[in-house]
Amino acid sequence: METLEQIRARARRVKLMAFDVDGVLSEGSLFYTDEGIEMKAFNSLDGLGMHLLQRAGIRVAIITGRKARCVESRMRNLGIDLLYQGVKDKQATLLELLAELNIGADEAGYMGDDIIDLKVMDACGFSATPADSHYLAKRYARMISSHNGGRGAVREVCEFILDAQGKLDALLAPYLPASAK
Repeated sequence: METLEQIRARARRVKLMAFDVDGVLSEGSLFYTDEGIEMKAFNSLDGLGMHLLQRAGIRVAIITGRKARCVESRMRNLGIDLLYQGVKDKQATLLELLAELNIGADEAGYMGDDIIDLKVMDACGFSATPADSHYLAKRYARMISSHNGGRGAVREVCEFILDAQGKLDALLAPYLPASAK
């Protein structure tokens, strides 16, 4: 088990942070309309966390095994263009992306919640998982969020990375009232 400072050191190197969708960006339930259209609920706290990463110069990617139009719409809304859906081998997809972006695996992070995420989590220098993830995801993650998937876990991880890199205070400053500065 790594110390908090070792985990922070890993987070300090992150230049690309990738996320799974079901169980991470959403709470994991799948909703279908009578027409067969898949729907998901996304947490706005998580969205702002990913936006803050982008503002800090950290690339954000989505790598998920499922494919849904609502995910495409949400990522377009957040300005996330590195969207990989219907992925069978998440590790291979991440490694291809790292090669394209000329980023080392030790400079990448991935947040997943289940056994299909273990290899890609292990391939990264930094990894995280929500509080309600599968026990093996918790075993292999560098950081376990105190929040559940789709309930602020992504935001907590984003702020952890930004704090480790010394960028969080400056990114939050414009939102704080004058009396807090």
